[in-house]
Amino acid sequence: MKLSPKTVSLFAAASALALSACGEPADTTPETETAEPAEAPAQTATAMLKDTDGNDVGTATATETADGLAIALNVTGMPAGEHGAHIHTTGDCSAADFTSAGGHWNPMDVNHGTESEAPNPHAGDMPNLVVAEDGTGTLEATSNGTFAGLMDEDGSAFVVHANADDYMSQPSGDAGPRLACGVFTAG
Repeated sequence: MKLSPKTVSLFAAASALALSACGEPADTTPETETAEPAEAPAQTATAMLKDTDGNDVGTATATETADGLAIALNVTGMPAGEHGAHIHTTGDCSAADFTSAGGHWNPMDVNHGTESEAPNPHAGDMPNLVVAEDGTGTLEATSNGTFAGLMDEDGSAFVVHANADDYMSQPSGDAGPRLACGVFTAG
């Protein structure tokens, strides 16, 4: 049987089409869904506390939360008893008595302490730190301050005092001399 040139051309075209359909597999890659953006990790800052002799005595960590700044304080080698503990307004512990850290962090210009006349307390006010006979102590509290305020242009410091805070004396709770200080650094 002899095929006409037109039939041969049609047969060749059909064969080529059939072979091309068998060649490359179809793209079966599923379409990617648009993922929700991941929440940014909570910002944290840590202050490495040193006593007036330059010894490492603990850390204070501030973590940004929906409720404010979660503060976690851990100390060792401190005198037993109750001690005022506060965030101070300036990130500078260079003075021998730590007065370079300034006063309590008080961005809202309110009264010191939870037992003072409202409005209160300072963003830097914390409960007293209780140190055991072995020199260790921990404290967890929440500050009504913000991470941006904590890490502003002049920074902030965490200070532990010699005496207990009375939660009402102005401007700082009559907590006495500063025993330990550390500057907050982000990260």
